[in-house]
Amino acid sequence: MELARHIVVWICLLALAAPLGATAEQVPDPELREVLRAAASDADSFEDRFDAEVWLTDMSGRLERQVRDPDERIAILTRVHYEASRVELPPELILAVSEVESNFDRFAVSVAGALGLMQVMPFWKDEIGRPGDNLNHVDTNLRYGCTILKFYLDKEKGDLRRALGRYNGSLGKRKYPNKVIDKLSYKWFKA
Repeated sequence: MELARHIVVWICLLALAAPLGATAEQVPDPELREVLRAAASDADSFEDRFDAEVWLTDMSGRLERQVRDPDERIAILTRVHYEASRVELPPELILAVSEVESNFDRFAVSVAGALGLMQVMPFWKDEIGRPGDNLNHVDTNLRYGCTILKFYLDKEKGDLRRALGRYNGSLGKRKYPNKVIDKLSYKWFKA
């Protein structure tokens, strides 16, 4: 029931999302630096075994095309659920972002140098004093990515389009937020 409530809330937020209008931020936000530092230092997200089995089974089927190995698929899904729940985001949103950003390739590198599933920029490691963190490690990448997205969602007072634009460095443009919202609506939240 809790997951269903989250889904309804997020679909409503998507419908009410305001249009974009600003430009992308190019410098690290000092407040975000502190949020990331705390998250990186922070050490099961499912309420019960039945909820876990239902969600993992459903999402595993949806992820099978991108991640063929069932053990790897379940490991990714379990960690996505954990990290998304930790920052109070729907795990399906993180799955949509990861699909758009890297198509679930944990070794993906963007032209801008972003790394991993959620395409996190490596400068954040130095900004928070953790230069040894490996952003190709699924747990680390999801910890950073979920924390960053939640920070931007809070900063944008729940406006998902603007938060996604900030996350991608494309604030003011609709292409990236629309891609994520489409994946979220048609793949990860479909009934």
